Amino acid sequence: MAEPHVFAVRVYYEDTDFSGNVYHAAYLKFMERARTELLRAQGIHHAELGREGLAFAVRSMQLDFRAAAHIDDVLRVETLVAGASGARLQLSQGVWRDAELLVDAQVVVVAINMGGKPTRLPAALRALAD
Repeated sequence: MAEPHVFAVRVYYEDTDFSGNVYHAAYLKFMERARTELLRAQGIHHAELGREGLAFAVRSMQLDFRAAAHIDDVLRVETLVAGASGARLQLSQGVWRDAELLVDAQVVVVAINMGGKPTRLPAALRALAD
């Protein structure tokens, strides 16, 4: 996947803290939705994966908060598949307001079975890294 997947999100009051800035955990929700929409755009749906006994767990996240978003901002979450191997899918995500990068994230998710054990990524998911 050479081009990043783009997902737009508007900041609502519920996403902010007492200061009017987006609460740090809200960015995690924005990025989770973007990862789901990346899969949907490739014809991969969580419900179908679940019926096949497959789910995802976040293994690690490295976040760099560079600037704050505010209520009513329209943000762009860009997701790029950086690699895939075995049970792991590596992603680079950025949350942008116009040309300003607000949050930079490196994310590793792992495929797991319903018992919580790692399982091999399906071929369609491994192909996203090509």
